[in-house]
Amino acid sequence: MFSEKEFYLDEFRGRTLLIAVHHHGPLERLRLLGEVARDLLLNDTRVILLLGGAAAHGRGGLRALDSALTAPPGAAQVSLPFVARPLTPSAPDAPVLTFDTAALAAPTIPDRLLLDIWRVLRGGPLLVGCCEDCPPERLAEFAQRLGARARVHKLVVVDAGGGVQPPDASAVLSFMDEAVMEALLRRGEAESAGLAARRPLLAAIRAGLLAGITSVNLCTLDGLARELFTYEGSGTLFTREDYCRVAPLALDDFHEVEKLLERGQREGYLKHRDPDEIGRILISGYGATIGQHHLAGVCALQTDPYVAERAGEIVGLYTVTRFKGEGVGVKLVDRMKAEGDRLRLAYLFACTTQERVGQFFERQGFRRVPTEAAPAAKWTCYDPARRAAVAVYRYDR
Repeated sequence: MFSEKEFYLDEFRGRTLLIAVHHHGPLERLRLLGEVARDLLLNDTRVILLLGGAAAHGRGGLRALDSALTAPPGAAQVSLPFVARPLTPSAPDAPVLTFDTAALAAPTIPDRLLLDIWRVLRGGPLLVGCCEDCPPERLAEFAQRLGARARVHKLVVVDAGGGVQPPDASAVLSFMDEAVMEALLRRGEAESAGLAARRPLLAAIRAGLLAGITSVNLCTLDGLARELFTYEGSGTLFTREDYCRVAPLALDDFHEVEKLLERGQREGYLKHRDPDEIGRILISGYGATIGQHHLAGVCALQTDPYVAERAGEIVGLYTVTRFKGEGVGVKLVDRMKAEGDRLRLAYLFACTTQERVGQFFERQGFRRVPTEAAPAAKWTCYDPARRAAVAVYRYDR
């Protein structure tokens, strides 16, 4: 079955990911990084790993990575042995490069270094860069310059502090766009938000977005796999574009949307639908997209069964877990209201068995009505048990 991990792997296939890891803990913890790298390499994804902190010293960190890249007997193997001694960019035939203080501090990435990196990646999909004596913010700053110069698909910054979480917030912020970051980095704003210590790191991430990196993820080492391969995520996603755009679904979206709807059904948020019903949602559906690649939510407006009543039903409304607090559902419903205006509908309605979902619709101006207030066509062949449990919410134009 197509999983959410497979969806993200499909996005990364044939592309380059740059992962910068500043790690001072036990070196065996780098096995977590190696396991993620192994999944990416077996997916035909090019991977550049930049190591800072204790991970960059000696061969201990490299051995931990190497052991994770060696699969159990019978599984697919990634044969990428590491060399015994640190090498410089002038030795481009080895998978390990070291970057000294001068290289880390240089304002630009020289052409020769970029060519050296390409020569390594041309011979194999993995390059490891050791950035010795490098504090976390310096590593992130170097990573964003390298990522922008190489136009990597994604930059991932692994930091002990994880995603952005102001002291008064109950959870890590799942998303920040460049405009929000610009405001946060104004004089005194990060300090008043309790994020003074993270200002240099956030400034480096914003610089990467402005230099052309499409998206940056910030997370802990423990949360790296969840951040890259699941809808929940574990850290903060940064993009340059406005954080959420709602548009009709494209054919290329259908596979992922099917899986989101199936997930919503398993969780009990959505009614179980057969393939034909799912198909009708796909062809009339809308998706909310974060940045360029992150589908954050879906829904559809169905009108054909309710032409006589000039009504439209909002169906399949589901938002990806990590974006539930970002107003994605509100934007989707607002777009459905706009479509209702365009089609000159008399009213919109939605049905749910979930009290929390009903409260959401009420906050959007819907009111609960008896089931008889919905069009009669809604209940044709409808499961009687579910109808007894369902609540109907109506929004009159």
